[in-house]
Amino acid sequence: MIEKIRSLPHCAGIYQYLDTKGRILYIGKAKNLSKRVKSYFNLTPQLSPKATLSLRIQKMLNETASLHYLVVENEHDALILENSLIKQLKPKYNILLRDDKTYPYIYVNLEEDYPRFDITRKIIKGKAIRYFGPFSTAARDILDSLYELLPLVQKKSCLKGKKACLYYQMDQCLAPCEFPVDKMLYRGLVDTAMGWVQNKELLIPKLREKMEFYAEELRFEEAKILRDRLERIGRSTEHSQIDLASNEAYDIFAIAANEIRGCVVRLFIRDGKIASSSHDFFTTNDLSTYDEAYERTLVNYYGSEKPPIIVPILVHEPFESLEWVSQHLTQLFEKKASIHVPKQGIKKELTQLAYTNALELLRTPLNNNTLLLEHIRQLCLLERTPNRIEVFDNSHLSGQASVGAMIAYADGHFDKKGYRTYHLEHKDEYSQMSEMLTRRIKGFTDNPPPDLWVIDGGETLRNLAVDLLHSNGTLIDVIGISKEKIDAKAHRAKGSAKDILHTHAGILRLETSDKRLQFIQLLRDEAHRCAITFHKKSKLKEDQSSKLLIIPGITPGKIQKLLTYYGTFDAIAKADIKLLQELIGGYGAKNIYNHYNPPESQ
Repeated sequence: MIEKIRSLPHCAGIYQYLDTKGRILYIGKAKNLSKRVKSYFNLTPQLSPKATLSLRIQKMLNETASLHYLVVENEHDALILENSLIKQLKPKYNILLRDDKTYPYIYVNLEEDYPRFDITRKIIKGKAIRYFGPFSTAARDILDSLYELLPLVQKKSCLKGKKACLYYQMDQCLAPCEFPVDKMLYRGLVDTAMGWVQNKELLIPKLREKMEFYAEELRFEEAKILRDRLERIGRSTEHSQIDLASNEAYDIFAIAANEIRGCVVRLFIRDGKIASSSHDFFTTNDLSTYDEAYERTLVNYYGSEKPPIIVPILVHEPFESLEWVSQHLTQLFEKKASIHVPKQGIKKELTQLAYTNALELLRTPLNNNTLLLEHIRQLCLLERTPNRIEVFDNSHLSGQASVGAMIAYADGHFDKKGYRTYHLEHKDEYSQMSEMLTRRIKGFTDNPPPDLWVIDGGETLRNLAVDLLHSNGTLIDVIGISKEKIDAKAHRAKGSAKDILHTHAGILRLETSDKRLQFIQLLRDEAHRCAITFHKKSKLKEDQSSKLLIIPGITPGKIQKLLTYYGTFDAIAKADIKLLQELIGGYGAKNIYNHYNPPESQ
């Protein structure tokens, strides 16, 4: 490895440190690969980490067995590639932040005759677009409230029609599609709505008044909906004494950290006031991670698309790659990106406010769920606290309708949007799990890997998952959960469902009352439920398809064509014969129709 370090090129690129098993420990970028990598090591009399480095970095370098690097065109490309690879591969020693998608904005196009409000995360084409935000929470609640309280044009398609719809009958739209509506009158409604979006304190009393009306009318369900909405909008409203007495706008970022975790706080100043704020926690072992945390926070937040509103960026303290990030955002914004570290004045006060909040959030005690996850990390010797977990299970019946399911758990609840189901080609359990995990790994580019995989199976399947991850260079902890076997039979067959855990630390047998075991069982059971439900649907579809294939003139292609059009077999059973004839021809249509409508029943 020492010869490889000595021969590194003097150009921009990314470098990777790998351990003896080929797992990626760290991914970094450099303007000059040779100078950067050599800054970590003493090259004589033998290769060793420099004593001036933090203990965390020295530990990483002592685990390093090999080095890979990739040359790129410039520093900008190095930054983008580094960020992309960290998201996909989750190296052990890189700071891992949640994906900060740009928060939504509410916008209105004032060029339209009858403008309406909507939500966007992107720039909308138009010369008179007015944006409000970003909103860290409650953007949809605010938008829904505007349309319930003001008779604005409700849907994009409304003006295309020529007749007033249900919204007009409900007094929620003036129906300019059918009736002559004074544009100045309508513009007054739009101005009122813009005022409510800018100042939610004007909107909240209107909603509270409507909620109380529903309660007096004993319409408790509707009152409850408004109560919950008011709570969310209230949480999004910043009660702050800060008022710059101007229309200044800034995006502010501050990071604080201790030995266990770090906190990123974001403040968004619009029209001289705090419009919204948000925060995220991340796991850390060393304060030397500030540079990387700031870099990844900014690059992740602004993403790869120009934001609707571009304002100066203020950070609480300087970081190593500030110039690189500035160049990247300049290309993204298509204008000079302004990133400043204020030293004094009101801007310094704003960054200090964000930093003070980050420190305060770090003082909040870990909740029970976070403590449980930390205890699982310690028990199973995991590399990091498993804040996001994916769980895999498969299901089949004598090799038929082989399917797999992946469920996701994050932020203290099951993430239903992260669930995935798979139709599998293989028949045996090992090959099925391999097929499913391989497909998930291929999706890491678009859907980054979690902190932990839980496999419904024993040591063999856990080792399979570990090998597949290693072959991809991804460092994810893996736990297997299976039934304890006695006399080569699962303990369940002996009348006691006793689960054991297969981990990097070895096999763990915990008491059935252990909260850590119960939590992993909960995850496994949810994956099992998801797999069984999907299997039943797939099996029913296969059975119904098989019955139809017996019918003369019906092929798999025709069945697929019918399902594409009708959606379900029940809909096919109720189909009109004339439409069937148009889809699959007269002979097949007649036989399908008679199959579901036997002549004797007609």
